[in-house]
Amino acid sequence: MVVDYAVIVVYLAGMLAMGWWGMRRARSKSEFLVAGRRLGPAMYSGTMAAIVLGGASTIGGVGLGYRYGLSGAWMVFTIGLGLLALSVFFSARIARLKVYTVSEMLDLRYGGGRAGVISGVVMWAYTLMLAVTSTIAYATIFDVLFDLNRTVAIVLGGSIVVAYSTLGGMWSITLTDMVQFVVKTIGVLLLLLPIAVVKAGGFSEMKAQLPADYFAPLGIGGETIFTYVLIYTFGMLIGQDIWQRVFTARSDRTAKWGGTVAGTYCLAYALAGAVIGTAAKVLYPNLGSADDAFATIVKDELPVGVRGLVLAAALAAVMSTSSGALIACATVANNDIWSRLGGAVRRGDDRDAHDEVRGNRAFILVMGVAVIGTAVAIDNVVEALTVAYNLLVGGLLVPILGGLLWRRGTVYGALASVVAGGLAVIALMATYGILANEPVYYGLLSSLAAYLIVSLVTPATDAAVLAAWRERLAGRGESAAPEPTTVSA
Repeated sequence: MVVDYAVIVVYLAGMLAMGWWGMRRARSKSEFLVAGRRLGPAMYSGTMAAIVLGGASTIGGVGLGYRYGLSGAWMVFTIGLGLLALSVFFSARIARLKVYTVSEMLDLRYGGGRAGVISGVVMWAYTLMLAVTSTIAYATIFDVLFDLNRTVAIVLGGSIVVAYSTLGGMWSITLTDMVQFVVKTIGVLLLLLPIAVVKAGGFSEMKAQLPADYFAPLGIGGETIFTYVLIYTFGMLIGQDIWQRVFTARSDRTAKWGGTVAGTYCLAYALAGAVIGTAAKVLYPNLGSADDAFATIVKDELPVGVRGLVLAAALAAVMSTSSGALIACATVANNDIWSRLGGAVRRGDDRDAHDEVRGNRAFILVMGVAVIGTAVAIDNVVEALTVAYNLLVGGLLVPILGGLLWRRGTVYGALASVVAGGLAVIALMATYGILANEPVYYGLLSSLAAYLIVSLVTPATDAAVLAAWRERLAGRGESAAPEPTTVSA
Protein backbone atom coordinates (compact mmCIF):
# COMPACT_ATOMS: atom_id res chain seq x y z
CA MET A 1 0.00 0.00 0.00
CA VAL A 2 3.01 2.31 0.35
CA VAL A 3 3.09 2.89 -3.42
CA ASP A 4 -0.66 3.60 -3.42
CA TYR A 5 -0.26 6.10 -0.61
CA ALA A 6 2.55 7.81 -2.50
CA VAL A 7 0.38 8.16 -5.61
CA ILE A 8 -2.43 9.76 -3.61
CA VAL A 9 -0.12 12.12 -1.71
CA VAL A 10 1.57 13.28 -4.91
CA TYR A 11 -1.86 13.84 -6.48
CA LEU A 12 -3.13 15.92 -3.54
CA ALA A 13 0.07 17.96 -3.44
CA GLY A 14 -0.31 18.63 -7.16
CA MET A 15 -3.83 19.97 -6.60
CA LEU A 16 -2.56 22.47 -4.03
CA ALA A 17 0.34 23.49 -6.28
CA MET A 18 -2.06 24.24 -9.12
CA GLY A 19 -4.15 26.31 -6.75
CA TRP A 20 -1.09 28.41 -5.97
CA TRP A 21 -0.26 28.76 -9.68
CA GLY A 22 -3.85 29.74 -10.48
CA MET A 23 -3.68 32.52 -7.87
CA ARG A 24 -1.15 34.31 -10.09
CA ARG A 25 -3.60 34.30 -13.02
CA ALA A 26 -6.71 35.46 -11.15
CA ARG A 27 -6.28 39.24 -11.03
CA SER A 28 -9.79 40.37 -11.98
CA LYS A 29 -13.36 39.32 -11.30
CA SER A 30 -13.60 37.76 -14.76
CA GLU A 31 -10.36 35.80 -14.29
CA PHE A 32 -11.37 34.62 -10.83
CA LEU A 33 -14.98 33.60 -11.54
CA VAL A 34 -14.96 32.50 -15.20
CA ALA A 35 -11.26 32.06 -16.11
CA GLY A 36 -11.31 35.24 -18.18
CA ARG A 37 -13.79 33.62 -20.62
CA ARG A 38 -10.76 32.27 -22.50
CA LEU A 39 -10.97 28.46 -22.50
CA GLY A 40 -10.43 26.72 -25.83
CA PRO A 41 -12.19 23.53 -27.00
CA ALA A 42 -9.84 20.96 -25.43
CA MET A 43 -9.67 22.52 -21.99
CA TYR A 44 -13.36 23.42 -22.04
CA SER A 45 -14.40 19.85 -22.91
CA GLY A 46 -12.18 18.32 -20.24
CA THR A 47 -13.27 20.63 -17.45
CA MET A 48 -16.97 20.34 -18.36
CA ALA A 49 -16.78 16.54 -18.31
CA ALA A 50 -14.90 16.68 -15.00
CA ILE A 51 -17.50 18.78 -13.19
CA VAL A 52 -20.55 16.74 -14.22
CA LEU A 53 -18.94 13.36 -13.52
CA GLY A 54 -18.45 13.45 -9.78
CA GLY A 55 -18.56 10.96 -6.94
CA ALA A 56 -22.21 10.14 -7.59
CA SER A 57 -21.43 9.33 -11.22
CA THR A 58 -18.36 7.24 -10.34
CA ILE A 59 -19.00 5.50 -7.02
CA GLY A 60 -22.78 5.78 -7.34
CA GLY A 61 -22.76 4.72 -11.00
CA VAL A 62 -20.83 1.53 -10.16
CA GLY A 63 -23.25 0.94 -7.28
CA LEU A 64 -26.24 1.17 -9.62
CA GLY A 65 -24.53 -1.28 -11.98
CA TYR A 66 -24.05 -3.67 -9.06
CA ARG A 67 -27.75 -3.43 -8.16
CA TYR A 68 -29.41 -3.30 -11.60
CA GLY A 69 -26.81 -4.33 -14.18
CA LEU A 70 -26.31 -2.45 -17.43
CA SER A 71 -29.49 -0.41 -16.93
CA GLY A 72 -27.75 1.15 -13.92
CA ALA A 73 -26.08 3.39 -16.50
CA TRP A 74 -29.26 5.44 -16.88
CA MET A 75 -28.52 7.94 -14.11
CA VAL A 76 -25.19 9.05 -15.59
CA PHE A 77 -26.59 8.59 -19.11
CA THR A 78 -29.29 11.19 -18.45
CA ILE A 79 -26.60 13.57 -17.16
CA GLY A 80 -24.82 13.16 -20.50
CA LEU A 81 -28.07 13.73 -22.39
CA GLY A 82 -28.67 16.93 -20.44
CA LEU A 83 -25.19 18.20 -21.22
CA LEU A 84 -25.69 17.40 -24.91
CA ALA A 85 -29.03 19.25 -24.96
CA LEU A 86 -27.50 22.26 -23.19
CA SER A 87 -24.54 22.37 -25.57
CA VAL A 88 -26.47 21.94 -28.81
CA PHE A 89 -29.52 24.13 -28.11
CA PHE A 90 -28.64 26.71 -25.45
CA SER A 91 -24.91 27.07 -24.70
CA ALA A 92 -24.12 29.48 -27.55
CA ARG A 93 -26.81 31.92 -26.40
CA ILE A 94 -25.80 31.54 -22.76
CA ALA A 95 -22.13 32.21 -23.53
CA ARG A 96 -22.99 35.39 -25.50
CA LEU A 97 -24.82 36.91 -22.50
CA LYS A 98 -21.49 37.51 -20.72
CA VAL A 99 -23.01 37.29 -17.23
CA TYR A 100 -21.77 35.52 -14.10
CA THR A 101 -24.91 33.88 -12.68
CA VAL A 102 -28.26 32.43 -13.74
CA SER A 103 -30.03 35.14 -11.73
CA GLU A 104 -28.30 37.84 -13.77
CA MET A 105 -29.72 36.18 -16.88
CA LEU A 106 -33.22 36.28 -15.35
CA ASP A 107 -32.81 39.98 -14.57
CA LEU A 108 -31.74 40.71 -18.15
CA ARG A 109 -34.65 38.79 -19.61
CA TYR A 110 -37.45 39.97 -17.32
CA GLY A 111 -36.10 43.37 -16.21
CA GLY A 112 -36.25 45.16 -12.90
CA GLY A 113 -34.01 42.89 -10.87
CA ARG A 114 -36.97 41.47 -8.94
CA ALA A 115 -36.36 37.86 -9.90
CA GLY A 116 -32.72 37.94 -8.82
CA VAL A 117 -32.82 37.51 -5.04
CA ILE A 118 -35.50 34.80 -4.94
CA SER A 119 -33.94 32.77 -7.74
CA GLY A 120 -30.55 33.36 -6.14
CA VAL A 121 -31.69 31.84 -2.84
CA VAL A 122 -33.01 28.72 -4.62
CA MET A 123 -29.82 28.38 -6.68
CA TRP A 124 -27.68 28.91 -3.60
CA ALA A 125 -29.50 26.11 -1.75
CA TYR A 126 -28.97 23.80 -4.74
CA THR A 127 -25.24 24.54 -5.12
CA LEU A 128 -24.68 24.28 -1.36
CA MET A 129 -26.28 20.82 -1.17
CA LEU A 130 -24.44 19.71 -4.31
CA ALA A 131 -21.13 20.71 -2.73
CA VAL A 132 -22.12 18.95 0.50
CA THR A 133 -22.91 15.65 -1.23
CA SER A 134 -19.55 15.72 -3.02
CA THR A 135 -17.73 16.48 0.21
CA ILE A 136 -19.40 13.59 2.04
CA ALA A 137 -17.97 11.21 -0.55
CA TYR A 138 -14.43 11.88 0.74
CA ALA A 139 -15.30 9.71 3.74
CA THR A 140 -15.70 6.61 1.53
CA ILE A 141 -12.44 7.15 -0.36
CA PHE A 142 -10.22 8.06 2.58
CA ASP A 143 -11.69 5.18 4.61
CA VAL A 144 -10.42 2.76 1.95
CA LEU A 145 -7.07 4.55 1.69
CA PHE A 146 -6.14 5.37 5.25
CA ASP A 147 -8.91 3.90 7.44
CA LEU A 148 -9.70 7.44 8.64
CA ASN A 149 -12.57 8.53 10.85
CA ARG A 150 -15.49 9.89 8.79
CA THR A 151 -15.24 13.45 10.16
CA VAL A 152 -11.46 13.60 9.69
CA ALA A 153 -11.81 12.34 6.10
CA ILE A 154 -14.42 14.97 5.23
CA VAL A 155 -12.39 17.78 6.80
CA LEU A 156 -9.18 16.65 5.07
CA GLY A 157 -10.68 16.30 1.59
CA GLY A 158 -12.86 19.39 1.93
CA SER A 159 -9.99 21.54 3.15
CA ILE A 160 -7.84 20.73 0.12
CA VAL A 161 -10.66 21.70 -2.26
CA VAL A 162 -11.41 24.89 -0.31
CA ALA A 163 -7.71 25.78 -0.31
CA TYR A 164 -7.08 25.59 -4.06
CA SER A 165 -10.49 27.06 -4.92
CA THR A 166 -9.93 30.04 -2.61
CA LEU A 167 -6.43 30.69 -3.93
CA GLY A 168 -7.06 30.84 -7.65
CA GLY A 169 -10.81 30.66 -8.21
CA MET A 170 -11.89 29.32 -11.59
CA TRP A 171 -8.34 29.28 -12.96
CA SER A 172 -7.20 26.91 -10.23
CA ILE A 173 -10.34 24.81 -10.59
CA THR A 174 -9.89 24.64 -14.37
CA LEU A 175 -6.29 23.48 -14.10
CA THR A 176 -7.08 20.89 -11.44
CA ASP A 177 -10.13 19.69 -13.37
CA MET A 178 -8.03 19.01 -16.48
CA VAL A 179 -5.70 16.84 -14.40
CA GLN A 180 -8.71 15.18 -12.79
CA PHE A 181 -10.26 14.49 -16.21
CA VAL A 182 -7.09 12.75 -17.38
CA VAL A 183 -6.76 10.76 -14.15
CA LYS A 184 -10.43 9.66 -14.33
CA THR A 185 -10.08 8.62 -17.95
CA ILE A 186 -6.99 6.52 -17.27
CA GLY A 187 -8.11 5.16 -13.91
CA VAL A 188 -11.74 4.26 -14.67
CA LEU A 189 -12.01 3.75 -18.45
CA LEU A 190 -8.57 2.42 -19.36
CA LEU A 191 -7.65 0.47 -16.21
CA LEU A 192 -10.55 -0.45 -13.92
CA LEU A 193 -13.06 -1.27 -16.69
CA PRO A 194 -11.00 -3.93 -18.56
CA ILE A 195 -9.50 -5.37 -15.37
CA ALA A 196 -12.96 -5.77 -13.78
CA VAL A 197 -14.35 -7.52 -16.85
CA VAL A 198 -11.38 -9.88 -17.08
CA LYS A 199 -11.51 -10.69 -13.35
CA ALA A 200 -15.23 -11.51 -13.70
CA GLY A 201 -14.48 -14.00 -16.49
CA GLY A 202 -15.55 -11.85 -19.44
CA PHE A 203 -19.02 -10.95 -20.66
CA SER A 204 -19.98 -14.56 -21.39
CA GLU A 205 -19.31 -15.58 -17.79
CA MET A 206 -21.08 -12.50 -16.46
CA LYS A 207 -24.19 -13.42 -18.48
CA ALA A 208 -24.02 -16.99 -17.23
CA GLN A 209 -23.73 -15.95 -13.58
CA LEU A 210 -26.35 -13.20 -13.42
CA PRO A 211 -30.11 -12.98 -14.14
CA ALA A 212 -31.21 -11.82 -17.59
CA ASP A 213 -32.58 -8.58 -16.05
CA TYR A 214 -28.98 -7.46 -15.49
CA PHE A 215 -28.58 -7.10 -19.25
CA ALA A 216 -32.00 -5.60 -20.07
CA PRO A 217 -31.80 -1.94 -21.23
CA LEU A 218 -34.82 -0.91 -19.12
CA GLY A 219 -34.25 -3.22 -16.18
CA ILE A 220 -34.05 -0.35 -13.72
CA GLY A 221 -37.68 0.60 -14.50
CA GLY A 222 -39.38 3.11 -16.78
CA GLU A 223 -40.57 5.38 -13.95
CA THR A 224 -37.06 5.58 -12.52
CA ILE A 225 -35.64 6.51 -15.93
CA PHE A 226 -38.33 9.18 -16.38
CA THR A 227 -37.47 10.64 -12.97
CA TYR A 228 -33.77 10.68 -13.85
CA VAL A 229 -34.60 12.63 -17.01
CA LEU A 230 -36.63 15.20 -15.06
CA ILE A 231 -34.01 15.65 -12.36
CA TYR A 232 -30.66 15.22 -14.08
CA THR A 233 -31.27 15.99 -17.76
CA PHE A 234 -33.25 19.14 -16.99
CA GLY A 235 -30.95 19.92 -14.04
CA MET A 236 -28.00 20.08 -16.45
CA LEU A 237 -29.82 22.78 -18.42
CA ILE A 238 -30.13 25.28 -15.59
CA GLY A 239 -27.56 24.64 -12.82
CA GLN A 240 -25.28 27.53 -11.84
CA ASP A 241 -22.32 25.12 -11.58
CA ILE A 242 -22.84 24.10 -15.24
CA TRP A 243 -23.61 27.59 -16.56
CA GLN A 244 -20.53 29.01 -14.86
CA ARG A 245 -18.45 26.59 -16.93
CA VAL A 246 -20.28 27.67 -20.09
CA PHE A 247 -19.27 31.24 -19.25
CA THR A 248 -15.58 30.19 -19.40
CA ALA A 249 -15.73 29.35 -23.13
CA ARG A 250 -13.84 31.77 -25.36
CA SER A 251 -16.58 31.65 -28.03
CA ASP A 252 -20.09 30.36 -28.52
CA ARG A 253 -18.68 27.79 -30.98
CA THR A 254 -16.38 26.47 -28.25
CA ALA A 255 -19.31 26.21 -25.86
CA LYS A 256 -21.40 24.30 -28.38
CA TRP A 257 -18.92 21.79 -29.77
CA GLY A 258 -16.75 21.46 -26.69
CA GLY A 259 -19.84 20.70 -24.61
CA THR A 260 -21.02 18.17 -27.21
CA VAL A 261 -17.73 16.29 -26.86
CA ALA A 262 -18.04 16.35 -23.06
CA GLY A 263 -21.63 15.07 -23.22
CA THR A 264 -20.61 12.19 -25.51
CA TYR A 265 -17.81 11.31 -23.07
CA CYS A 266 -20.40 11.16 -20.28
CA LEU A 267 -22.40 8.55 -22.20
CA ALA A 268 -19.32 6.32 -22.44
CA TYR A 269 -18.53 6.89 -18.75
CA ALA A 270 -22.09 5.88 -17.83
CA LEU A 271 -21.80 2.54 -19.60
CA ALA A 272 -18.34 1.90 -18.12
CA GLY A 273 -19.61 2.40 -14.55
CA ALA A 274 -22.53 0.04 -15.11
CA VAL A 275 -20.26 -2.66 -16.58
CA ILE A 276 -17.83 -2.35 -13.66
CA GLY A 277 -20.71 -2.68 -11.20
CA THR A 278 -22.06 -5.73 -13.05
CA ALA A 279 -18.62 -7.35 -12.89
CA ALA A 280 -18.46 -6.59 -9.16
CA LYS A 281 -21.79 -8.41 -8.70
CA VAL A 282 -20.21 -11.55 -10.15
CA LEU A 283 -17.12 -11.23 -7.97
CA TYR A 284 -18.87 -10.17 -4.73
CA PRO A 285 -22.54 -11.24 -4.89
CA ASN A 286 -23.31 -10.54 -1.21
CA LEU A 287 -22.00 -7.05 -0.44
CA GLY A 288 -23.87 -5.28 2.36
CA SER A 289 -24.29 -2.11 0.28
CA ALA A 290 -24.19 -1.60 -3.48
CA ASP A 291 -22.22 1.61 -2.95
CA ASP A 292 -19.36 -0.49 -1.54
CA ALA A 293 -18.85 -2.17 -4.91
CA PHE A 294 -16.40 0.41 -6.27
CA ALA A 295 -14.15 0.46 -3.21
CA THR A 296 -14.25 -3.33 -2.82
CA ILE A 297 -13.26 -4.19 -6.39
CA VAL A 298 -10.50 -1.57 -6.35
CA LYS A 299 -9.10 -2.75 -3.02
CA ASP A 300 -9.20 -6.49 -3.73
CA GLU A 301 -8.65 -6.90 -7.47
CA LEU A 302 -6.17 -4.24 -8.60
CA PRO A 303 -2.39 -4.50 -8.32
CA VAL A 304 -0.31 -2.11 -6.24
CA GLY A 305 0.20 1.25 -7.95
CA VAL A 306 -2.78 0.75 -10.25
CA ARG A 307 -4.96 0.67 -7.15
CA GLY A 308 -3.55 4.02 -6.06
CA LEU A 309 -4.19 5.54 -9.49
CA VAL A 310 -7.81 4.32 -9.61
CA LEU A 311 -8.47 5.61 -6.10
CA ALA A 312 -6.95 8.90 -7.23
CA ALA A 313 -9.45 8.78 -10.12
CA ALA A 314 -12.32 8.43 -7.64
CA LEU A 315 -10.87 11.28 -5.60
CA ALA A 316 -10.56 13.34 -8.79
CA ALA A 317 -14.22 12.72 -9.60
CA VAL A 318 -15.31 13.93 -6.18
CA MET A 319 -13.00 16.95 -6.14
CA SER A 320 -14.01 18.21 -9.57
CA THR A 321 -17.71 18.31 -8.69
CA SER A 322 -17.03 19.64 -5.21
CA SER A 323 -14.87 22.55 -6.38
CA GLY A 324 -17.28 23.46 -9.19
CA ALA A 325 -20.26 23.47 -6.83
CA LEU A 326 -18.30 25.45 -4.23
CA ILE A 327 -17.34 28.33 -6.53
CA ALA A 328 -20.90 28.37 -7.92
CA CYS A 329 -22.31 28.55 -4.38
CA ALA A 330 -19.95 31.39 -3.43
CA THR A 331 -20.64 33.30 -6.67
CA VAL A 332 -24.40 33.15 -6.12
CA ALA A 333 -24.08 34.07 -2.44
CA ASN A 334 -21.95 37.11 -3.22
CA ASN A 335 -23.41 38.41 -6.50
CA ASP A 336 -27.08 37.45 -6.21
CA ILE A 337 -27.82 37.61 -2.48
CA TRP A 338 -25.31 39.57 -0.43
CA SER A 339 -24.74 42.39 -2.94
CA ARG A 340 -28.46 42.82 -3.68
CA LEU A 341 -29.64 42.68 -0.08
CA GLY A 342 -26.88 45.08 0.92
CA GLY A 343 -27.88 47.54 -1.79
CA ALA A 344 -24.46 47.24 -3.35
CA VAL A 345 -25.28 45.82 -6.77
CA ARG A 346 -22.72 47.30 -9.12
CA ARG A 347 -22.53 46.95 -12.85
CA GLY A 348 -19.27 47.01 -14.74
CA ASP A 349 -15.79 47.52 -13.34
CA ASP A 350 -16.46 50.35 -10.88
CA ARG A 351 -14.51 48.69 -8.09
CA ASP A 352 -10.82 47.92 -7.88
CA ALA A 353 -10.08 44.52 -9.44
CA HIS A 354 -8.09 43.45 -6.38
CA ASP A 355 -11.08 44.17 -4.12
CA GLU A 356 -13.36 42.21 -6.45
CA VAL A 357 -11.11 39.17 -6.27
CA ARG A 358 -10.57 39.51 -2.53
CA GLY A 359 -14.32 39.67 -1.88
CA ASN A 360 -15.07 36.60 -3.99
CA ARG A 361 -12.16 34.76 -2.41
CA ALA A 362 -13.59 35.48 1.05
CA PHE A 363 -16.98 34.12 0.01
CA ILE A 364 -15.44 30.88 -1.25
CA LEU A 365 -13.67 30.45 2.08
CA VAL A 366 -16.84 31.11 4.11
CA MET A 367 -19.00 28.86 1.92
CA GLY A 368 -16.31 26.18 2.06
CA VAL A 369 -16.37 26.12 5.84
CA ALA A 370 -20.18 25.93 5.74
CA VAL A 371 -20.06 23.04 3.27
CA ILE A 372 -17.61 21.05 5.39
CA GLY A 373 -19.65 21.65 8.55
CA THR A 374 -22.88 20.59 6.84
CA ALA A 375 -21.23 17.50 5.33
CA VAL A 376 -20.07 16.38 8.78
CA ALA A 377 -23.64 16.72 10.11
CA ILE A 378 -25.43 14.91 7.23
CA ASP A 379 -25.24 11.14 6.67
CA ASN A 380 -27.44 10.43 3.66
CA VAL A 381 -25.84 11.50 0.38
CA VAL A 382 -28.75 10.42 -1.82
CA GLU A 383 -31.29 12.42 0.19
CA ALA A 384 -29.13 15.56 0.15
CA LEU A 385 -28.61 15.28 -3.61
CA THR A 386 -32.34 14.68 -4.18
CA VAL A 387 -33.24 17.79 -2.17
CA ALA A 388 -30.80 19.83 -4.25
CA TYR A 389 -32.12 18.72 -7.62
CA ASN A 390 -35.80 18.83 -6.59
CA LEU A 391 -35.42 22.48 -5.56
CA LEU A 392 -33.50 23.33 -8.71
CA VAL A 393 -35.84 21.68 -11.21
CA GLY A 394 -39.08 22.40 -9.38
CA GLY A 395 -38.26 26.05 -8.72
CA LEU A 396 -36.13 27.31 -11.60
CA LEU A 397 -36.51 25.15 -14.70
CA VAL A 398 -39.70 26.81 -15.97
CA PRO A 399 -38.74 30.50 -15.57
CA ILE A 400 -35.28 29.92 -17.06
CA LEU A 401 -36.36 27.92 -20.11
CA GLY A 402 -39.48 30.05 -20.41
CA GLY A 403 -37.31 33.16 -20.57
CA LEU A 404 -35.18 31.63 -23.31
CA LEU A 405 -38.07 30.24 -25.37
CA TRP A 406 -41.27 32.25 -24.71
CA ARG A 407 -41.47 35.97 -25.46
CA ARG A 408 -44.70 36.47 -23.47
CA GLY A 409 -43.21 35.40 -20.12
CA THR A 410 -43.16 38.21 -17.54
CA VAL A 411 -41.28 38.97 -14.35
CA TYR A 412 -44.41 38.33 -12.29
CA GLY A 413 -44.86 34.98 -13.99
CA ALA A 414 -41.23 34.12 -13.25
CA LEU A 415 -41.56 35.09 -9.57
CA ALA A 416 -44.81 33.14 -9.20
CA SER A 417 -43.21 30.14 -10.88
CA VAL A 418 -40.19 30.10 -8.53
CA VAL A 419 -42.35 30.50 -5.40
CA ALA A 420 -45.07 28.02 -6.43
CA GLY A 421 -42.63 25.36 -7.60
CA GLY A 422 -40.28 25.75 -4.65
CA LEU A 423 -43.03 25.65 -2.00
CA ALA A 424 -44.74 22.69 -3.71
CA VAL A 425 -41.49 20.70 -3.75
CA ILE A 426 -40.79 21.41 -0.07
CA ALA A 427 -44.35 20.57 1.01
CA LEU A 428 -44.48 17.37 -1.03
CA MET A 429 -41.07 16.19 0.21
CA ALA A 430 -42.40 16.63 3.74
CA THR A 431 -45.57 14.69 2.83
CA TYR A 432 -44.34 11.89 0.55
CA GLY A 433 -40.71 11.68 1.67
CA ILE A 434 -37.53 13.11 0.21
CA LEU A 435 -36.88 10.18 -2.13
CA ALA A 436 -40.43 10.05 -3.56
CA ASN A 437 -41.05 10.96 -7.21
CA GLU A 438 -44.15 13.08 -6.50
CA PRO A 439 -42.33 16.23 -5.26
CA VAL A 440 -40.52 16.89 -8.53
CA TYR A 441 -43.53 15.83 -10.67
CA TYR A 442 -46.10 18.07 -9.02
CA GLY A 443 -43.62 20.81 -8.16
CA LEU A 444 -42.74 21.16 -11.83
CA LEU A 445 -46.43 21.20 -12.84
CA SER A 446 -47.18 23.86 -10.19
CA SER A 447 -44.29 25.97 -11.44
CA LEU A 448 -45.45 25.68 -15.06
CA ALA A 449 -49.07 26.52 -14.25
CA ALA A 450 -48.08 29.58 -12.21
CA TYR A 451 -45.73 30.82 -14.94
CA LEU A 452 -48.28 30.52 -17.74
CA ILE A 453 -51.28 31.91 -15.87
CA VAL A 454 -49.55 34.85 -14.17
CA SER A 455 -47.61 35.79 -17.32
CA LEU A 456 -50.81 35.89 -19.37
CA VAL A 457 -52.76 38.04 -16.87
CA THR A 458 -49.95 40.56 -16.22
CA PRO A 459 -48.57 43.22 -18.59
CA ALA A 460 -46.07 41.98 -21.17
CA THR A 461 -42.39 42.64 -20.58
CA ASP A 462 -41.37 46.14 -21.65
CA ALA A 463 -40.30 46.32 -25.29
CA ALA A 464 -37.04 48.08 -24.35
CA VAL A 465 -36.12 45.24 -21.98
CA LEU A 466 -36.80 42.64 -24.67
CA ALA A 467 -34.81 44.64 -27.22
CA ALA A 468 -31.84 44.83 -24.85
CA TRP A 469 -32.23 41.10 -24.18
CA ARG A 470 -32.09 40.27 -27.88
CA GLU A 471 -28.99 42.42 -28.28
CA ARG A 472 -27.25 40.53 -25.48
CA LEU A 473 -28.28 37.16 -26.95
CA ALA A 474 -26.70 38.27 -30.22
CA GLY A 475 -23.49 39.24 -28.38
CA ARG A 476 -23.93 42.97 -29.00
CA GLY A 477 -24.91 44.27 -25.56
CA GLU A 478 -23.03 46.74 -23.37
CA SER A 479 -21.27 43.99 -21.45
CA ALA A 480 -20.62 41.75 -24.46
CA ALA A 481 -16.90 42.38 -24.39
CA PRO A 482 -14.85 40.50 -21.82
CA GLU A 483 -13.62 42.43 -18.82
CA PRO A 484 -10.08 43.76 -19.16
CA THR A 485 -7.46 41.88 -17.21
CA THR A 486 -5.76 43.94 -14.53
CA VAL A 487 -2.00 43.40 -14.50
CA SER A 488 0.05 44.22 -11.43
CA ALA A 489 2.83 46.75 -11.72
